[in-house]
Amino acid sequence: MNLIDIKSPADLKGLSISELTDLTAQARQALMTKVSEHGGHFGPPMGVAEMIMALHYVFNSPVDKIVYDVSHQSYVHKMVTGRALAFLDHDHYDDVTGYTDHTESEHDFFNIGHTSTSISLASGLATARNLKGDSENIIAIIGDGSLSGGEAFEGFDYAATLDSNMIIIVNDNDQSIAENHGGLYRGLRELRESNGESSNNIFKALGLDYRFVADGNDLETLINVFKDVKDINHPIVLHIVTQKGKGYAIAEQNKEAFHWTRPFDLETGKLKKEHHGPTYAGTIADYLMEQIKVDPTVVAINAGTPGGFGFNSEWRNEAGKQYIDVGIAEEHAIAMSSGIAKNGGKPVFSVDSTFLQRAYDQLVQDLCVNNNSAVIINHMA
Repeated sequence: MNLIDIKSPADLKGLSISELTDLTAQARQALMTKVSEHGGHFGPPMGVAEMIMALHYVFNSPVDKIVYDVSHQSYVHKMVTGRALAFLDHDHYDDVTGYTDHTESEHDFFNIGHTSTSISLASGLATARNLKGDSENIIAIIGDGSLSGGEAFEGFDYAATLDSNMIIIVNDNDQSIAENHGGLYRGLRELRESNGESSNNIFKALGLDYRFVADGNDLETLINVFKDVKDINHPIVLHIVTQKGKGYAIAEQNKEAFHWTRPFDLETGKLKKEHHGPTYAGTIADYLMEQIKVDPTVVAINAGTPGGFGFNSEWRNEAGKQYIDVGIAEEHAIAMSSGIAKNGGKPVFSVDSTFLQRAYDQLVQDLCVNNNSAVIINHMA
């Protein structure tokens, strides 16, 4: 079976494990070729190729509904839902967006581009299903990096109250764009190290059923797990460990650089067009480092997107405790900046403009109404 011949998930149903494995390899190769030529998200979709193939093999999309968090990991989903040409033919690369888009396909339920939303969106689908008396499976996929966003917790908290089917897949590759930050990640690490047996389990603490999958890149294992939970009558978390960048060794070893990338050479992993000379981000980062070195009250704050502001790993290490990554928590970052300023600190919050919109209330109520001073570097993404 060739990838170009897959017109819908129904075409996967009669395939053997061997055939599905081959199809997954074709999908991963198509992804590598397109992104190396066109640019785009790389590590996230590479890491979930088997997961998406198994989901569409077991479940019945679009009757069963899959919601992706951020949806930058949905490239293989697009390939097996009739859009493979957009990954196989250079002339059609721009036929699809880099995210799910309900105008593209009946298999995409939402236009998504930011994190921590999938559980809330999926719980809405489940609630409507229950009101109508229907019985389809509702599946939310969320990465471990997205768990730091407050909406993810709100979604988990509500989902636990559903006395009906809802499957939440936590795709754990031990990585956000950069490294994860926050107390909950100690718990995830303990769960990984204990094969899911640690008592430090936030999902069970919220009242959710829980199942751990150690090898989330093994197709047959995933198929069996998904068959086990299909049509389950209560909410469950599938904690699945995957390898970000799976299948391309350079990306596996350089997770941050290959989260999203401009066109690159597949042989070397080097960008095809290197930028030379100063950049706005680099200039700001250099100046901020100068201030950090002479003033211990200056603190740089970021919400899970350090690279875009020149805060590479070396910079972060040099800044030490005067650099704080709050994770996907822009609201917290603004309110915390107000508290830092109130107590004599000098907060500098670097944030993409599209992400700052999630913190307008905190910007007005927590910062401005209190007349506290913070520098906000608003990057036009």
